[in-house]
Parts: sequence; C-alpha cells; structure tokens
Amino acid sequence: MKQTIWIACGLLSCALTLQAQTKDGGIDRQMLQQIQSAGLTAADRALSNAIASNSIDDLVKNTRNAGPIDTYFSVETPKQSIHDQKSSGRCWLFSGLNVLRSKFARAHKDTLRVEYSQVYLSFYDQLEKSNLMLQGVIDCADKPMDDPRVQFFFKNPIGDGGTFCGVADLAEKYGVVPMEAMPETYSAENTSRMARIISSKLREYGLELRRMIAAKKTKAAVKGRKTEMLTSIYHILSLSLGEPVKSFSYAFKDKNGKQVGKPKTYTPQEFYRETVGAPLNGTFIMAMNDPRREYYKTYEVELDRHTYDGHNWKYINLPMEDIARIAIASLKDSTKMYTSYDVGKQLDRKRGYLDTENYDYGTLYGIDFPMNKADRIATFDSGSTHAMTLTAVDLDENGKPLKWKVENTWGASYGQNGCLIMSDRWFNDFMFRMVVDKKYVPAEILKAEQQKPVMVMPEDPLFQEDN
Repeated sequence: MKQTIWIACGLLSCALTLQAQTKDGGIDRQMLQQIQSAGLTAADRALSNAIASNSIDDLVKNTRNAGPIDTYFSVETPKQSIHDQKSSGRCWLFSGLNVLRSKFARAHKDTLRVEYSQVYLSFYDQLEKSNLMLQGVIDCADKPMDDPRVQFFFKNPIGDGGTFCGVADLAEKYGVVPMEAMPETYSAENTSRMARIISSKLREYGLELRRMIAAKKTKAAVKGRKTEMLTSIYHILSLSLGEPVKSFSYAFKDKNGKQVGKPKTYTPQEFYRETVGAPLNGTFIMAMNDPRREYYKTYEVELDRHTYDGHNWKYINLPMEDIARIAIASLKDSTKMYTSYDVGKQLDRKRGYLDTENYDYGTLYGIDFPMNKADRIATFDSGSTHAMTLTAVDLDENGKPLKWKVENTWGASYGQNGCLIMSDRWFNDFMFRMVVDKKYVPAEILKAEQQKPVMVMPEDPLFQEDN
C-alpha cells in the first residue's frame, strides 16, 4: 500500500514539476505524452537488447559490402614509408612532408630518398602560432573582451592542427631537416598536455598585453614585452620538443637505406634548398568542394594561417568532377597530393576501407538520413577533419574513377599497410580539400583562381584545421 502511494505521489510530483517548469517552447506534459505514445514494439525491444550489449557499428555493418577489397589500382605513384602521428593533430604536416619527400624521390628517379623531421617544423609551428595569437590580441586591443574576434584568439590560442599553407610558409622560413637530425619526442607525439600549458600562458599573456595597451604603453614597450613572452614559450617548447637543430651532418640514402656519397654539413635552410629547391608558395592551388558556395570562385579564410606574416588559406571552389580530373592528371604523372577528408564517416577500421555503404544506421533505428553534402556542411555534421596523401586511383575503361588510395599517418600496421582505400562515391561525399601543382590545372581554372577572393570567417563549419 505504501509503495502504491509513493508511486502515485511521484507521478503527481513529476506532472506538477512539468507544469511548473514549462514555458512556451519547452516540453510540457501533453507534448511528453505524445512523444512517449509510440513506445517500443516487441521487435524494438529485441533491437534494444542487442544495442545494449553490442557495438552499434558491429550491428549495422553491411555484410553485403564486407567482402574482400580489390587492391588493384590502374594508376599508382611509387610507395614510400608510412609514418605515425601518434596522439597529435599534425596530419597536415605529415601529409605535406609526404608530398615533399615524394617529389624529391621523383626528381632523383627514385635513386635517393629523404625522411623529413616532423618535430622540427612542429616546434616553429607552435612558436609562430603563439606569436599569431599574441599579435592578434594586440591588433584587437581596442575591442571589448566579448568581441567575436577577441574571443577567437582567447578561445583557441594554439593548436597543432593546420593546412598545407603552414607547410609552405614554415618550410620556406625555417628550412627542413632530416628525421635523424631531430627525432620525435613524447610531447611531439602526445601534444595535449603541452598545448594546455602553452594555451594557459598565452591567455595570461594576452590579458597582460591588453592591459598594457589600455594603460597607453608605447608600441616599443608592448613589442618588447611580447618578445619576452615568446622567449618563455620558446623555453617550454625546447624542454618539450628539443631545441631546434641549427646545423647537422647528413648523407643521403637510396630506397634500400644504403648510404650514397659522403656526409655533408647543412643548415636547415641549406637542406631545404638541396631537397625542396625553389619556394613552394605560388606553385600550387588549393581546391575545395563546397556545394554551398558558387563554383569557380576564389575564397580566402581570414586568420587561417600559421604565421602572422604568412599566407591565409586561399582556395578555389570546384565541382568534384573537376577535382577528380585534376587529381588523375597529377597521379598519372607520379605526383602525390595533399588532400583532406571527413575520415571518420563510414570508416571500416579493420579493413582500412571507406565507402558510403559500409554501415546501415538507418535500418537499425528505423529512420532516414537524407541530408546531402551541402546540408551536412551547413549544420556542422560534416567537414574536413584529417589530411592524407593521395597516391593512387583505379580507372574504368572510360577513364572514370572507381576507387582511390591514400597514404595515412596512423602507422604502417593500420588499414591496408598504412593506407586507406575509398570508393569513388565516398570520395565525392567526404573529400573536401586538395593541393595540386599548377601544371596539372586547366588554364581556365588557373585564371579563375586569380580573381579577388571573397573573405570568409574561420568560424565557418568547413574551415576547421586538419588534425
């Protein structure tokens, strides 16, 4: 009897609470009853039991799409070693350096190889981003703290994600070094703690700089204090990543790892000239597929750069047909490309295979997922998250792509010997960015790319950094 009374009181209390808390737009009692009215059928309860005890992906795996993967590719660039970014967001740097070392090997007809140090450029990336944040705070010091641009700098003072623009600007400015000259450290491969420490200091420093400017301190005094702040950041980076090498001795190796010639002493800038050659900026275009925006127009992302004095990310928006055509031309000439994707969508991790039919979530839950690519971008449901190096394409008898292959940066044991294979339909839905040498781009697209860009904001859902 007491239990019945308690249950009744509880239900009454719940109903009264709903009535008391509900205002227009909230879930009132009538709405809740309507929501609850469908309930679960016997079949639903069986599904509920299955979902409660199993991985959702295991339950929705499309067995008709789970057969052996065709690993043949009609157009494929020479293979190279696979690296592992570990627990860091440096895919953009790994992929960019993959492209550079591939170009070096190609220039030497695959008789010489080079492996670049990722941590060397990571160091200067973090230092430059620290300066970008502090100088951004200085530039916006006349705005209130709740101004969107001021909040942009304080919310995201530093991160290890990026784009190919960072590779070009950093390598040209600081040079490159071989992996042996500056190997990875724990903090390079596990960046979260170091990033939190530096972020906290940058926020503290940002407030101090704003107060100095509000107190009418001279530009020279502000610049001097900023330099002192960056000296402290440099110290943190040196302890965590190792101090950047200034000169080193190095002998090139062939593809079998055998030394070729005698060792020579280089500075990072000399090694850049020896292995990369001319400046990168101006040699490539950045293409994007964004169906929300007009095609054959050029856009620039404000503040989407790695160095304060570097290049914003500027891209031309192209249909996927044009992107595929340009990519095929590059691959046929044995030239790999920096590309980026929403890699978490429909990824079969065990097989290293990406296809839109890998998992059938709709049937399991009895609902549809009708959004197209433009809808997914606009609602933050999809966007570029991970950079990989495009290496191969399989073409049918009419020259149309069937599937693509990328070198990934999750280690040689992941997926297809460190690579991922993607169907063309997945490529069309979840590929977003591509960096390609201008010599593979049709003249009319090159001309369109030179128009004055439309400036877009970094808060846009598609313009997140590759990690």
